[in-house]
Amino acid sequence: MSGGKRMSKPAKAKPAMDVAVGQRIRDLRRSRAMSLEEVAARTRLSIGFLSQIERGLSSPSLRVLATLADVLGVGIAGLFGAKESTKTASDAIVTREAKRAKLNLWRTGISKQLLSPAGSEGRLNLFLVHMEPGGSTGDELYTHDGEEAGLVLSGKMKLTVDAESWMLKQGDSFRFSSRRPHRFSNPSPDVKAVVLWVNCVSAVS
Repeated sequence: MSGGKRMSKPAKAKPAMDVAVGQRIRDLRRSRAMSLEEVAARTRLSIGFLSQIERGLSSPSLRVLATLADVLGVGIAGLFGAKESTKTASDAIVTREAKRAKLNLWRTGISKQLLSPAGSEGRLNLFLVHMEPGGSTGDELYTHDGEEAGLVLSGKMKLTVDAESWMLKQGDSFRFSSRRPHRFSNPSPDVKAVVLWVNCVSAVS
């Protein structure tokens, strides 16, 4: 029975994260008067898969989220659970630690905390990225709008941009155009990696 209890705790938390992200994507799609068919055509994802994401039945990868963010014109920060921006959110300057919006890609071992104000349509966003041992964006390279840079605060990160890869350790930093195919991972089998990450989109809608 104790084994069953241990299994039930993550089973309750994980779907809730997927549901929150799915609702945010659906709300953004509807606010832009876009059909599932249109989003599917522009992202090259199936209508069924998109429907599952919106209903919280499927946990999208960071690559899929980045593609959806591009099509919805919000930048990756726009997919964090906050509602569509209000005047108060748009004018926010300070983000308290307890109020950080979070995006937990639990299937990939990657989670992001949004350090900049949630719900705003700003072009520049700051994240704290946590990568569990073995956490990865996947084997497939992906692209999205904007530019990004970062600083490894602890642990190690393997970064691949185009055909070149680098092993970054604490204190190392990076910068590249997000339109260049890229992926990243934590190659350590037992040490978590934490990266201060900046994304700047070239345009917002």
